[in-house]
Amino acid sequence: MHFAVVVINLFLEVLEKVSFLRFCTCFDWFQSLFWGELRVMLHLLVILSTLLTFKGVTSHRVQPLSTIAIHKDVMAIDPKASIKASPSVLGLNVGSKFNMKNHTITLEYSIPNPSIEDWIGVFSPSNFSASTCPPENVIATPPLLCTAPIKVCSDSFCDGYTSHLINQRSDFSFAVFSGGLLKPKLVALSNAISFANPNAPLYPRLAQGKEKLMPDLGWQMTVTWTSGYGLEEAEPFIEWGPQGGEQRRSLAVTLTFDRNSMCGAPARTVGWRDPGFIHTSFMKELWPNSKYVSFIAEWSIHLESDQFKASPYRGQNSVQGVVIFGDMGKYETDGSNDYNNFQPGSLNTTLQLIKDIKNIDIVFHIGDICYSSGYISQWDQFTSQIEPIASRVPYMIARGNHERDWPDSGSFYGYMDSGGECGVLAETMFYVPAENRAKFWYSTDYGMFRFCIADTEHDWREGTEQYKFIEHCLASVDRRKQPWLIFLAHRVLGYSSSFWYTYRGTFAEPMGKEDLQKLWQKYKVDIAIFGHVHNYERTCPIYQNTCTNNEKHFYKGILNGTIHVVAGGGGAGLSDFSSIVPLWSIYRDFDYGFVKLTAFDHSNLLFEYKKSRDGKVYDSFRISRGYRDILACTVDSCSSKTLTF
Repeated sequence: MHFAVVVINLFLEVLEKVSFLRFCTCFDWFQSLFWGELRVMLHLLVILSTLLTFKGVTSHRVQPLSTIAIHKDVMAIDPKASIKASPSVLGLNVGSKFNMKNHTITLEYSIPNPSIEDWIGVFSPSNFSASTCPPENVIATPPLLCTAPIKVCSDSFCDGYTSHLINQRSDFSFAVFSGGLLKPKLVALSNAISFANPNAPLYPRLAQGKEKLMPDLGWQMTVTWTSGYGLEEAEPFIEWGPQGGEQRRSLAVTLTFDRNSMCGAPARTVGWRDPGFIHTSFMKELWPNSKYVSFIAEWSIHLESDQFKASPYRGQNSVQGVVIFGDMGKYETDGSNDYNNFQPGSLNTTLQLIKDIKNIDIVFHIGDICYSSGYISQWDQFTSQIEPIASRVPYMIARGNHERDWPDSGSFYGYMDSGGECGVLAETMFYVPAENRAKFWYSTDYGMFRFCIADTEHDWREGTEQYKFIEHCLASVDRRKQPWLIFLAHRVLGYSSSFWYTYRGTFAEPMGKEDLQKLWQKYKVDIAIFGHVHNYERTCPIYQNTCTNNEKHFYKGILNGTIHVVAGGGGAGLSDFSSIVPLWSIYRDFDYGFVKLTAFDHSNLLFEYKKSRDGKVYDSFRISRGYRDILACTVDSCSSKTLTF
């Protein structure tokens, strides 16, 4: 045990420098235990043994594209090898929404002396030579190939392989490699494949706005989309209005970024890809709970209409359904890029939400969005995957470690989990109603709900700017109108019996609940929901490690504490539980799933945990209470008063 601890400490230092094995940050609990010295070879042997022992390391697996040593590519074109992709032009029927966005490509290829180490990479742009990748500095010389493929298929998938391509604002090519992923040799290159209009505006995603029209009415709605048109080429706007009614036009704000906006590799090296232009338009004066349609437009290019419903006014008494999950990622439907089973539950979660979209009003994805980890092409693929959801209901995000963390970048944690993105992609690709999106905390209201969303990648402790925001968010809600107060964050700041938290002895992030639990208790937060740990767990109503209510499924009246939920099973590799089951842990599930909250009125709330594989409910509880129950004082929930005569 002493040997393994030292190995992990030394190995972590190396891994942070080479930006490898993001999940190893899970083991920082070893750092304060032991000291010792070992020879380097023994270090490596023990660490390999240790990694194989802990199944839970799958919770933060390596981004698959990072396992390809593309910078070591050798040009070895074989005249006997060939690959052809068809059709060569996609989306010729511009009137079809489908054809503007995606298409299936059929491949015909042959390789002399085929081997299990052969693989096919999908590249975009099709010219992926060194000329497209400038060196990091004037001394460095870029390698022959310095752009990672946007996805790959290995030998087991390539037989009869048909590739699913989405419009990513450039052309594509397919390359055949031998020599495996660590010593790739380029043996054949396909013809170029392109979309008829690569710049088309695509992948709309709705979000709650920031500004209030009137104190008791809803928030404005925003729509964000991606295109290849800059401001000098087209004027981005949306046309929107009630179904069958007068249409309005709203111009969009346009953002983009370049390679120098990234903090490090791979985001600014092999993972870099031009993100295009990200546009956000604001729809104001929406009538609460009314149906609208919107058309995204740039010049004469129109995306087919999407229908959505305006948010209810604050306190509106109607049935309101909210879905919450974390750590979903993306999944390739053609079988590529996921040979190591990186995010197997992602597609199931997405499909279940699409299936139930008529009963969902708003979605919260609380961190670890697409696990691009510096491979920027993944963001287009993710927004394409969720479009059937995000174009119909607000898709709100919190930021996780895989979007933000990078050393010396202002992140609370100094890890390299973002792959050099350091928050830029999340801040740009999605809109959130934060005062400053570099500080990714915000509040948003939906009818009878108030949501306070924290940014766990910035300091939340008492006295900080974020702590003051959290208290204001909790204190400012009018519980007569919004009785359901929900706290959301990525890392577990409350309670989790995941194996690495348990061995560390904290049951949460270090310093997680030390300062925040008095706010949750004082302002009677009903439910706190977290991601980061890739499983599902629900606690009793709890305060300072003690259950305040022994009921498990039907809570009447005062909770006396806050129910804590881990809902990090959106799709990425699952996290093991500890063999220790704390008294406060009511339900644990090692599977993929998501949470749904349904407010029927101001007095009745239904909580459901559904599995992604079938959409069925596996855990649930109800809360039934009146406003007087919220007014009642519990331990540390009401300020002490002094009477003077």
